[in-house]
Amino acid sequence: MAVAERAGYIIPQHTAVHAPLLTYECQFPGWSMDPQPDVFTSELLFDMLTNLPEPPQTIALVTNESGSTAPMTHGFEEGAEGGMLALAEQYGLEVVADIPYAPGNSEWNPVAVQLRDADPDVVINNGLGVDPVGILEASEQIGYRPPMLFSLFPAPGPLLGLGELGEGTLSVSLFESNEPLLEQYPDEVRDIVAEYRTRTEEANLPYTAFETQATASWNTWEILVGAVEGAQSLDQEELCSYLTENGADTTFNGHLTFDPAVNNFWETNVGLKQIQDGEWVMVWPPERAVAEVVPPAN
Repeated sequence: MAVAERAGYIIPQHTAVHAPLLTYECQFPGWSMDPQPDVFTSELLFDMLTNLPEPPQTIALVTNESGSTAPMTHGFEEGAEGGMLALAEQYGLEVVADIPYAPGNSEWNPVAVQLRDADPDVVINNGLGVDPVGILEASEQIGYRPPMLFSLFPAPGPLLGLGELGEGTLSVSLFESNEPLLEQYPDEVRDIVAEYRTRTEEANLPYTAFETQATASWNTWEILVGAVEGAQSLDQEELCSYLTENGADTTFNGHLTFDPAVNNFWETNVGLKQIQDGEWVMVWPPERAVAEVVPPAN
């Protein structure tokens, strides 16, 4: 973003969701977790947990201390009412462990031991990539199994590769290609999902489902194309002004409006997905769910 700002370029982007940090008025997000992502994500997850038939009482937070994930635990501003640590109490959830780890960590045994000793009802991993795989494998090695695990930004394929060990894991999702959920989208979405699967299978890629990252990338291309076609220009200032004034139409998220007052982050429809029977399925909120949440194991 800093490079684009110095050069005076627009930057449609499909990865960053931490709105408070993305202050350049000509960055346009291809996916959104609300202008206050730490509050939105905490409330989304905690609402789901407290609506279970037997709501959990205790949580443990395991946090990758990178800039991509740490704010979800600690909030973006010191003393502000944000982040899971600050909001858990409002939902009657006791934080029994707060475990930070460095980006790139590969020593998961100490984390697993702390989780076993704290014995939380739910483990929340504000982590990246294969972090949750490391947590689950290390926990298994010491005879411990988190009753329920949520991971913020995991690589979806490696968790499925764990088989039964990954069952019940939760994460956030912008889109899942679950059959009942497809009915909420335009007909062309089915064609996109099918062609994506065909191409990824032909390329022998290990994960072939069209989900959050693919959706965000698709949105981002449509934002860029919409700006160029709408402004009838390649002038960067004109492209930025056009998107700010007119927004962009997207296949997966409808018409997006970009308000610099909230750093261009739009109203989100992000939900929660869970691994059930070897597949990621949307489980929350109820209006987007295709299956019931599998509660924490005894």
